[in-house]
Amino acid sequence: MATAPVHMPELVRATSVRQVRLVCGTILFAYVVSHLLNHALGNISVDAMEVGVAYHMAFWQFLPVAIVFYTAALTHMGLGLYALYQRRQFRWRTVEPLQLVLGLSIPVLVMMHVVGVRLGQVLYGHQKLYPQELYLFFSSNRIWTMTVLLTIAWIHGCIGIYFWLRLKPFFARAAPYLLAAAVLIPTLALLGVYQGGRSVMLEAEDGEWRTHNLTRRQLGTSVEAETLDRISGGLTIGYVGLLALALAARGFRAWRERRGGMIALSYGNGKTVRVPKGLSVLEASLRHNVPHASVCGGRARCSTCRIRIIGDHGALPEPSQREAFVLTRVGTTDPSIRLACQLRPDSDLSFFQLFTPQTLSAGGQASTSARIGQERYLVSLFVDMRGSTQLAEKRLPFDTVFIVNRFLGAVSQAVIENGGQPNQFVGDGMLALFGLTADPQTACRQALKAAGRIAANIDELNELLSHDLRQPIRFGIGIHGGEVIIGDIGYRDHIVFTALGDAVNVAARLQDMTKTLACEAIISEEVRRTAGLGNDVLPQQEVAIRGRDEPMAVRVVADARELIGLVEGGARVAA
Repeated sequence: MATAPVHMPELVRATSVRQVRLVCGTILFAYVVSHLLNHALGNISVDAMEVGVAYHMAFWQFLPVAIVFYTAALTHMGLGLYALYQRRQFRWRTVEPLQLVLGLSIPVLVMMHVVGVRLGQVLYGHQKLYPQELYLFFSSNRIWTMTVLLTIAWIHGCIGIYFWLRLKPFFARAAPYLLAAAVLIPTLALLGVYQGGRSVMLEAEDGEWRTHNLTRRQLGTSVEAETLDRISGGLTIGYVGLLALALAARGFRAWRERRGGMIALSYGNGKTVRVPKGLSVLEASLRHNVPHASVCGGRARCSTCRIRIIGDHGALPEPSQREAFVLTRVGTTDPSIRLACQLRPDSDLSFFQLFTPQTLSAGGQASTSARIGQERYLVSLFVDMRGSTQLAEKRLPFDTVFIVNRFLGAVSQAVIENGGQPNQFVGDGMLALFGLTADPQTACRQALKAAGRIAANIDELNELLSHDLRQPIRFGIGIHGGEVIIGDIGYRDHIVFTALGDAVNVAARLQDMTKTLACEAIISEEVRRTAGLGNDVLPQQEVAIRGRDEPMAVRVVADARELIGLVEGGARVAA
């Protein structure tokens, strides 16, 4: 299977500062999980903790891993300071500020431990392991500082993981298990530290144990301890200075903004707010409690905060790389359409929101997270009736509507029977979605079987209407799968539940290509591969898709009826 290479410029445009922080945070969270699981071994014995820490250190102190780890730690800390400076408004009034405060407090709490253990080993060859550390913690009451550190680091990491996973399709199913892990791991770790500390303090009453475990080689001299304390204090003061610098920079920015003047943002519905220059449109909405759609919370991961500029847009700042990437991915080339979370105007601006934020679903019921907006993998099937224009020219309007409705009824029946959901009807065409309640492989197979059943149903319809049709009804189908945003879209009483994203646009364009390729269906290579069909079952072609730089591999289906047999045969082989 031929795959298009990933070009570095596109990769750079697709990567945001938040994504870099997420990757670094995930590496650090993996270290914390490993450390806590090692602490949990204290519920068995101190010896078990020592055996576990040997494996822990062998992995995390392996040079390539250590380089990645320390790079991630420094990068994450630096981006945390940048977030303190850059973030002007918080979408959630409690969780986001809490996550930031907890994250910024971790370096202060961990500095002494890192310097005392890691730097002491590098500079003086100290061999502080669990017996020595537990003795020092419990004999000097530093155990409370370590407990606070572990709790803060764990909560900070869990909040970050939550923000990352909450839009994923599997999150609702995985949430109970993740919550159980989030509670059990730190609880077992703290219990392990307590049990291990008790054992060490009992053994420390034996003078021979103290002779063998509290030596100069293991704990160092008082002079070495003073040196390490000075280093720890200096690093802590330096970090606090960086925090103060970030806060001072925020104050200086606010002062400059006040001197630079205010601008007016008009929402196109009579609502106008005045904000300092430099705020993004989304931040301005949050500051003034103006409802504004934003599924990802202003992280430039979705496009639901899109706005259309009213009037001249030539004086606006150019889109950032990330904003340009997102707009390109959703097929937007109109320069008057921008992302509210990324656009920071420096002059008065009038606009209207493309997606109206909803707190109630179309039926008036409280919206679920999926109806408000959710990112997930879906398979889109576009089907279109051929020749409806000529049909309308030679028939009465009511006759034409009758035939089109019978066509859409036959298509909808095939979709529903195979686990899909008819979603949008556009003239004589329809969008169907698969995967709302199924995994990707099942969704792809359902869509392929539905395409085959559509062909069979249209055959029956042609036979039924043979006396009324000069030519049989023909059709074209395009199928593609990928990550999309699903939710309620529309205005006031005209709200529909639908999907938005590149995968939906590609399916529509594949359907349109069936005309030029003289076939009944075109399925993407992504759908063929995910469905588990063999590589040689259908002819492959490379086609140019509008909005994509590279050609796309697709499979051409001359007769859609054969898809049913291919899917059922593939399922038997897999079984």
